[in-house]
Amino acid sequence: MNRPPETPPEHRLTLMEIVDALVADGQVDVAEAEQFKNERRYYKGESHPLVVVAGQRWKSAKAPNRLLDLENLTQWLAEWTGLNYFHIDPLKINFAAVTEVMSNAYAIRFRVLPVEVRANEVVIATAEPFERAWETELRPVLRKEIRRVVANPEDIARYQVEFYNLAKSVKGAMGRGDVAGGGVSNFEQLVELGKSNRQFDANDQHIVRIVDWLWQYAFEQRASDIHIEPRRELGVVRFRIDGVLHQVYQIPMPVLNAMTSRIKILGRMDVVEKRRPQDGRVKTRTPDGQEVELRLSTLPTAFGEKLVMRIFDPEVLVRDFTELGFADEDAKRWATMTSRPNGIILVTGPTGSGKTTTLYSTLKQLATDDVNVCTLEDPIEMVESSFNQVQVQTDIGMGFAEGIRALMRQDPDIIMVGEIRDLQTAEMAIQAALTGHLVLSTLHTNDAPTAITRMLDLGVPSYLLQATVLGVMAQRLVRILCPHCKKAGGMRAEDELAWNALVAPWKSSKPTTLYHPQGCLECRRTGYQGRMGLYEIMQLTPELKQLIGDQTDLAKLREQAMREGMKPLRISGAKKVAAGLTTIEEVLKVAPPSP
Repeated sequence: MNRPPETPPEHRLTLMEIVDALVADGQVDVAEAEQFKNERRYYKGESHPLVVVAGQRWKSAKAPNRLLDLENLTQWLAEWTGLNYFHIDPLKINFAAVTEVMSNAYAIRFRVLPVEVRANEVVIATAEPFERAWETELRPVLRKEIRRVVANPEDIARYQVEFYNLAKSVKGAMGRGDVAGGGVSNFEQLVELGKSNRQFDANDQHIVRIVDWLWQYAFEQRASDIHIEPRRELGVVRFRIDGVLHQVYQIPMPVLNAMTSRIKILGRMDVVEKRRPQDGRVKTRTPDGQEVELRLSTLPTAFGEKLVMRIFDPEVLVRDFTELGFADEDAKRWATMTSRPNGIILVTGPTGSGKTTTLYSTLKQLATDDVNVCTLEDPIEMVESSFNQVQVQTDIGMGFAEGIRALMRQDPDIIMVGEIRDLQTAEMAIQAALTGHLVLSTLHTNDAPTAITRMLDLGVPSYLLQATVLGVMAQRLVRILCPHCKKAGGMRAEDELAWNALVAPWKSSKPTTLYHPQGCLECRRTGYQGRMGLYEIMQLTPELKQLIGDQTDLAKLREQAMREGMKPLRISGAKKVAAGLTTIEEVLKVAPPSP
C-alpha cells in the first residue's frame, strides 16, 4: 500500500487527496477517477471526502471487489494512514465517561469523539487523521496517553449529538435536586446528612428526552426487551437482542426512578403504587413512522421498581411460516391441524420460545371476513384489529375459565386461550371444542408428547383428550448465523462429538460442511443475526389416541408419534445446522435431550 509520509503536514483531508490515494492503491480505476475529479474539481462542500466518494458506489478494482461504501472506505483510510480502525457500537460505549473527556463544542470543532476511557489511556475516534493539534492540547489536560483511531465520519457526527445530549439530559435532571437512595420503595434506605430527599418530576423535559432516546435506541438495535433495573447507587439499562442481554447504560438512581415513573404514566399505570407488580402497555412510533407496541411490567425489588418493556414488532403478524422457521413438512402438518373446524391445538414451550408469535401469525391467516376469531389473553400481547381480543382480569373475577364461558355466547368460530393453567380452564376449553369451535392454547412443557400427560395431571379425563385434541406443537428459538460473515468449514473432532450428542439416539447422516460464527459489523461482532424456530409437531392419529389413558406411558406415546412422522426438536435443529442456518451449540443450548 502506498502510504502517506510518516509525519504529513497538519491538514484536513481533501477530496482530491482521497481519490488520488485510492488510485495509487489500485482501488479505483484511473479513468473513473479522472472523470470524477473533473466533475468535482471545485468541490467546496461540507460533507467529509469519504462520504462524497462513497456516494459514487464504486467497486474496488482489487479482489474481492468489495463495494466502496462508507464503512469499507473508513477501513481503507485507517489502513492507509497506519491507524487502527474503530467501529462505534453504542452498546459498548460508556457515555458518562467519554463525555467527560472534552466538551461537545471541542469534539465538533475537531471532528473527534472519545470512545473509551481507561486508567492510563483515552481512545479518541477521528475521521481526520492528519489533524493532530487537538492531541497536543489535550494530553497535558487529561494526563493520560491518547490513542487515535479512525472511525466512520457519519457515525462520529451522529454520536457526538447523541452521547452529549444524553449526558446533558442526565446532568440536567440531577442538577434539579440531589436524591439519596433509590426512592420511596427502596428497602435499604440510606440517610445522608445535608441532602434533600425530593423526587424528580417524571414530566421534566430532561427525563422526557432520556425516555425518548431509550426507545428510539432500542428500536434501532433490534431489541426485543428493555430492562430498567434499580441498584444501590447506579441503575442499569439492558437490552435483549437475539435472545442475549446487553448492558447499555448506567444511570443514577434518582434519574432511573423518574424514568420509571414517566413510563408508568405513559402506560396508564398507578405511579404511586410501588409495592405490587403492575402491567401496562404503550403504543409509539419509530422515527420512520412505524407503529410499535410495548408491553410494560413492573416488579418491586430490594432497590426499587424493576421495569421490563417487551417490544412487539408488528411485522411478525405478516410473516409467513417459512420466515418463522417452519420446514415444508412442518408447515403442511400445522396447516392440516389449523384447518379443522373444531378441536384443541396446543403450543408448548418455555417463556420466550415464540409461542405467541406462532399463534398470532396463525390467527392472522385464519381471520378471514367470514370467520369470528376471539382471543382471551393475560395480558393482550399485540392489539390486532382482525381479532376480538379480551383481557383477563382476575381481580374482578374474569379469569380464563369465565372468559371462555362468556366467549361461547359470542358466536365464535376460533378461540385462542392465552394459557391453560388449571383444570377449570382446561375443562372450559374442551367444552368449547366439543361444541364445534377450534381452540388454540399454550402450555409450559418440554416437548409435544408431555403436553398430553400434563393435561392428564391437571385432571382432564383421557376420553375427553381423545375426543378433542387435534395435535401438539413444541417449539424453541435459536439464533441464526449472520449471512454476511458465517464461515464454512469441515467437521472437526469436537464438532463430531457435538453432532453425535445432538442427533443421538436418532440416526442422521453427518453434514459435510458446517458453518461457524465469525462476527462482523452487521451482526455487532456476535456472529448471529435474528432468530428462527425449531418445531416438533405431533398430530393425534387414531393409533396415538389409543395410547392415551389414565396411566399413559409417555415413552410409548413418544415412540409412536415418531413412527408417524414427528421430528424431535433436536432433529429439527440438526436439519437447520446441516442447512447452514445455525450452529450445533445453539441447538444443544435450547432443545431438550432425548429422555
